[in-house]
Amino acid sequence: MGFALIQDTAIIFLVAMAITYLFHRIRLPPIMGFLVTGTVVGPYGLSLVRNVHEVEVLAELGVIALLFTLGIEFSLERLVALGRAVLVGGPLQVGLTGAAVAALGLALGLPPGQAILFGGLVALSSTAIVTRLLQSRAELDTAHGQMAVGILIFQDLVAVIFLLAVPLLANGPSMGLGEMVGLALRSAGALGIVFLAARWIVPELLHQVARTRMPELFLLALVGLCLGIAWVASLAGLSLAFGAFLAGLIVSESPYSHHTLDHITPFRDMFMTFFFVSVGMLLDIGFVVDHLGILALLTGGVILLKGVLASVAAVIWGASLRTAFRAGLALAQVGEFSFVLAGVGLEHGLLPGDLYQYFLAFAVLTMAATPSLMAAAPGLVQGLLRLPWPSGLRRGRRPLRVREPQVRLRDHLVVVGYGVVGRNVALAARLAQVPYAVLELNPDTVQREQSRGEPIFYGDATRRSALLHVGVDHAHMVVVAIDDPVATRRVTGLVRELNPTGLLLVRTRHVAEVPALQELGADEVIPEEYETALAIFQQVLRRFGFEPAEVERMVHELRSRDYQRFRSAEPDRPPRLSPGPRPSPSAETLPETIVRDRDLRL
Repeated sequence: MGFALIQDTAIIFLVAMAITYLFHRIRLPPIMGFLVTGTVVGPYGLSLVRNVHEVEVLAELGVIALLFTLGIEFSLERLVALGRAVLVGGPLQVGLTGAAVAALGLALGLPPGQAILFGGLVALSSTAIVTRLLQSRAELDTAHGQMAVGILIFQDLVAVIFLLAVPLLANGPSMGLGEMVGLALRSAGALGIVFLAARWIVPELLHQVARTRMPELFLLALVGLCLGIAWVASLAGLSLAFGAFLAGLIVSESPYSHHTLDHITPFRDMFMTFFFVSVGMLLDIGFVVDHLGILALLTGGVILLKGVLASVAAVIWGASLRTAFRAGLALAQVGEFSFVLAGVGLEHGLLPGDLYQYFLAFAVLTMAATPSLMAAAPGLVQGLLRLPWPSGLRRGRRPLRVREPQVRLRDHLVVVGYGVVGRNVALAARLAQVPYAVLELNPDTVQREQSRGEPIFYGDATRRSALLHVGVDHAHMVVVAIDDPVATRRVTGLVRELNPTGLLLVRTRHVAEVPALQELGADEVIPEEYETALAIFQQVLRRFGFEPAEVERMVHELRSRDYQRFRSAEPDRPPRLSPGPRPSPSAETLPETIVRDRDLRL
């Protein structure tokens, strides 16, 4: 069985790699590639994968990882950052869409539980697809981009509430008042545990783990927390996915949240591949072919309904028509969380047989249509704006003002490493009143200096998200002052990639490392052994009676040569300094072995 699972995993990854690459070439999102992979390798396709149950177990880990990272990324600051776009636009979009679909389901004869579930499934849009497309089109910071992102954030939050509601929808009237009260009490107890753990337990635990500087132990602690809390939540009658979300909330309150995402994101992406592949395995191609006409109508209807109602929600919020239409078109697909909810609904008997197949098919088709829909959005919106709309509606009642969740530094100094060098650079910046931020990997140092008011943050500078956390991409200058030569190279290259124009100063121990660091993009490299040699050089000359001004001139001339003599490492060819005014020390104080005809040897 173990070998069979390895074989199935290899097949899934190889087929997914080929299909996803093909989809990338035709500009379809990766999620579509994973779903189609499942259809190809699954029982309704070529039947290349036979251990479907084991794949579903791995898919469950993907759901847990997805909800865990959602909990880490969720915060009240993030809600406040987009303000009413989240707190007003989100509820309006979800409420209008969910109510419209539920009412339509009831009219078609669906039981109330199924109708409400379908409303929730259709109301959610794809955060992964929309944000990636907005980013690739440089539209994240536009009014419609921020409106769409704000609504997506609310949808992600409400998806967790839907997870809790599915058992109630499945049991309906059969669930007694006592059971409902019990579920509410268990949920409240779980939230209480989250508060206590987030306040006192987990931050100290992660701090002690971070002190070891062992990435393996940090990863083990994260996985243990995620799975452990999810398991405890399941014992309390809640879902594993909701427990994982609670675990993410706990970690989000610690100083290590962005560092956590660096470690967990690759595993989330890997297991989410299994999740979408497992969903694709359930899609019956024969069913799609037999009901192609109905599915085309359903797909078009869902896109039209979601686009219109999302635009209406934005207009009610006060956005201009242009912003509302663009945001509505961006949100017109069914989202990845809908597949998670559909799986839970399938387990509880809310989506039997054909209903589940209908959902899978039109959900996949709406996702496939999204890239083309967003590419055509400017032209479509321009055509819609030619209609005779009222001027007040066309302008909107309020512009979208996006506030940052925290003060974002720009044109500031970033200091990587808080050893002797980094500490003194930070001190100089503070005395000169230059805005700065420090990135340090020692948690004790971070904790101590933060308590003193130092703008210092915990993070591994070799990781992109840690550098972005301190605003390296907007920094005027970055000083890399860490001891590890391998890490120094990685940080130098990454900083230059994130900030091509900022001034980059790098400290290193050895002169031999200068060329490689300069090739990686460092503007200036300061090797310690060279500066030590210069300090000794200065002291020697002063002891032998040279004037301070003459000593400084010689040192400056050596530095201006950009360390070229030191890189050559040829002791028989000492650097020669141009003659200048020399003192007149006695022969006893100027041995010929040190100074002869102004040839100076270090």
